[in-house]
Amino acid sequence: MIMFMFALIIVIVLGAAFNATWQNYYNYSPELRTDTFWARGNILLELVYMLVYIMFSRLVNGYKVGSLKISGLVLSQTLAIIMTNFVMYIMISLIRRGFLSLAPMFALTMFDLAVAIIWSIASKKVYAHIYPPKRMIIVYGSKAARDLVQKMSMRVDKYIICTSISISVPLEEIKEKVVDYDGLIICDIPADIRNKLLKFAYEKSLRTYINPKISDIILKGCDEIHVLDTPLYLSRNIGFTFEEKIIKRTIDIVLSLVCVILTSPIMLICALLIKLYDGGPVFYKQVRLTRDRKEFYVYKFRSMIENAEKDGKPRLATEKDDRITPIGRFMRKVRFDELPQLLNVLKGDMSFVGPRPERPEIAEAYEHYMPEFAYRLKVKAGLTGYAQILGKYNTTPYDKLKLDLMYIEQYSLLLDLRILLQTIKILFTPESTEGIAEDEYTPSAKAPEKIKESGNND
Repeated sequence: MIMFMFALIIVIVLGAAFNATWQNYYNYSPELRTDTFWARGNILLELVYMLVYIMFSRLVNGYKVGSLKISGLVLSQTLAIIMTNFVMYIMISLIRRGFLSLAPMFALTMFDLAVAIIWSIASKKVYAHIYPPKRMIIVYGSKAARDLVQKMSMRVDKYIICTSISISVPLEEIKEKVVDYDGLIICDIPADIRNKLLKFAYEKSLRTYINPKISDIILKGCDEIHVLDTPLYLSRNIGFTFEEKIIKRTIDIVLSLVCVILTSPIMLICALLIKLYDGGPVFYKQVRLTRDRKEFYVYKFRSMIENAEKDGKPRLATEKDDRITPIGRFMRKVRFDELPQLLNVLKGDMSFVGPRPERPEIAEAYEHYMPEFAYRLKVKAGLTGYAQILGKYNTTPYDKLKLDLMYIEQYSLLLDLRILLQTIKILFTPESTEGIAEDEYTPSAKAPEKIKESGNND
């Protein structure tokens, strides 16, 4: 109810602001305002505005007051407002049969953004007052818990991890301890103990956070069926259906053509800057893997010095990699180096949304200690995906795999739209473009230990 009230407040305020802009600047026929049809039409247009805004806000998680930080809320609201006002300007121009002045819509957008900032700060403070951070206990079975604790500890507004307990402790002792806390975190423990803990937490109505295994994610994509009075889960395990592939490919062709045309000036400037910097080649191509292990050349703007891997050893970029040129560092930050991959999408090697394509050597290194990494190849590789909007360059391979499988198992056209919109959002989130730290995992001699520590305990 509280979340609904938060959303209702900003929807009403923005709707009223749009109505004032429409009535005072775009509805040029004052004599028609007294007409019953036009009066109802004004109300209808305001409702359309609010519905469009609600749709975009939900797609970019604009109402996730309890989950996002203030900066995340502001970014989400900014994107939703800009998209909504753009759509409504086009709609108004069609109604008035001609492009109208942008000034009123620009003023409306500035007002809306100010409202969004105030709303984000106020709603976050009210939510934090009503729902203080929860005192948590984590039950762990491997070293992977360290990373999870570290990540959750960054959100002190939501979680306070008070203590941890190993599954080496007797189960009855664990049960006695967990009831003293607001919530329980279960991280990488054997299935039999996990099942008992889950049932115990359900019995005690104890909030529980679970770090899912690969098998959990596969189950999440199952269909529920019944054979007489017996419930069953049906896991089709085929990736995308034939119909989904056809629709997805059609959208890829149309969207890639439009994007190539719109971004051609940016690509021309990037190519010119790269050439002027060191006179080397503008493009960089590299063998990658897509659906069914098919190899293809992925195209990028060159962001590193020439012959960056002259020793022949594949390496992931690190946070302070001296192989990256100044121009390349900027392009990576705003993702302009990825623009030539629109040609890969047009050719059919990739899709707009899907698991990011890996190099065969790196994929082989991951799969040697984590065979499930090959599951990503059930679908076509993509420009962006869950691992890109929710993770970072230094997200562990195991977590990237789980994010990619979540996308495959929950696929829908609406999910693709959500991911595409949130990809725009992360362009303004610098930490999402970080390289891996110097001591993080790369496919090297450290691979066995790093993969084992990542939590692959399925």
